[in-house]
Amino acid sequence: MIDKTGKVDVLVIGGGNAALCAALMAREAGATVRLLEASPKDWRGGNSQHTRNIRCMHDAPQDVLTESYPEEEFWQDLYKVTGGVTDEDLARMVIRHSASCRTWMRKHGVHFQPSLSGTLHLSRTNAFFMGGGKALVNAYYRSAERLGVAIEYDAPVESLELDGGRFVAAISGGRRIEARACVLACGGFESNREWLRESWGQNDLGEWPGDNFLIRGTRFNTGTLLRFMMGCGADIIGDPSQSHCVAIDARAPLYDGGICTRIDCVSLGIVVNRQARRFYDEGEDFWPKRYAIWGRLVAQQPGQIAYSVIDAKAVGRFMPPVFPGIVAPTLEELAVKLQLSPETFTRTVADYNAACRPGTFDHTMLDDCATQGLTPPKTHWALPLDTPPFTAYPVRPGITFTYLGLKVDAQAAVHFGGRPSANLFAAGEIMAGNVLGRGYTAGVGMTIGTAFGRIAGARAAASIGKLHAAA
Repeated sequence: MIDKTGKVDVLVIGGGNAALCAALMAREAGATVRLLEASPKDWRGGNSQHTRNIRCMHDAPQDVLTESYPEEEFWQDLYKVTGGVTDEDLARMVIRHSASCRTWMRKHGVHFQPSLSGTLHLSRTNAFFMGGGKALVNAYYRSAERLGVAIEYDAPVESLELDGGRFVAAISGGRRIEARACVLACGGFESNREWLRESWGQNDLGEWPGDNFLIRGTRFNTGTLLRFMMGCGADIIGDPSQSHCVAIDARAPLYDGGICTRIDCVSLGIVVNRQARRFYDEGEDFWPKRYAIWGRLVAQQPGQIAYSVIDAKAVGRFMPPVFPGIVAPTLEELAVKLQLSPETFTRTVADYNAACRPGTFDHTMLDDCATQGLTPPKTHWALPLDTPPFTAYPVRPGITFTYLGLKVDAQAAVHFGGRPSANLFAAGEIMAGNVLGRGYTAGVGMTIGTAFGRIAGARAAASIGKLHAAA
């Protein structure tokens, strides 16, 4: 219940996974909680509505998870994809948290299912949500409503009232909303196209790459409060050009395309740019560890477009995307359909085919099918493209979320001049850059949001004397 002055104990700004975890944890501790979601109710949930799984550490088979995925392996996977641009202490804290969060998630109505075939070989590392991310956020909203969390939609927050590093109130639509503590869980700036343009700048061809990006998730993550906090002197971490950036179908909508627009056949064929030339090793590592580098790679190509090309041997070996591929009986005809130079394209394929060395193809492991004497190489799963029909998917960079964010500590506290705020906390994409300086591995965004959302909610409640039994 909100007191007579309208002040609540904890104000949560945001409406996705991290925000909901924070709101639920604070409410469980006995705090009164108000949640402000910028979107209308029909679009609630931020980017979380487009997710489908969470990466989890476990030392033995557990419910929907097979084999084991110990802390050190999880850490090494994260370290590899980030190139070491991560805070190890915070990362390991998130990893350990992932081992125990599913029981709490189930308590709030989240159901899990075994991974389906074709889902990037994730049955060992990732737990899949029954019904996907939309079902997860709906379950959390139902639980929050049942517990008495006050939820407002169409309630974007423009600014905060701060006293030094202490939260006082939020300003939303001209209203001043006070609270004793606050959790910022309102995402990055990926749907702010002007900020994307500014961050990526102009390339040597005179192009502005950011203009050709598609936004995989919500249109409501404009970075308004991130920009505000930067102006208030909050400590910031991360590179504005780094993000979860995936190669998605170039025919996808500008916003909310989600997972079904991702192209997952890259490792089964070759990728060429507008000049019909390959530009990176398609078989460098398992797809869950490399799929999120391909958006950035395509962003660096002329026109920010490329084409993932396979032959008939690859059909049925990957999760098909929502848009059908562009199909032709010959490579020359495929090039014409893609508006590529037929001569250059067929030469690129011929050079690749000639470089493929015999081996035992196995898409479930780092096999010995590789090219020899080819630049760039294809180090695994290199089979000649020689079986018609041939299929291509046009791809563009698809931004999921940006990594520039607020610097936090293990208590999820926002920092000002190296000092933690006493009552202002952050969770989810607005602080994910503490763990993800660059790169990505499947499901880790939900791991970060769940871990820091729960921590932020518990710490916000504790900051006003409400102690959570599980904190």
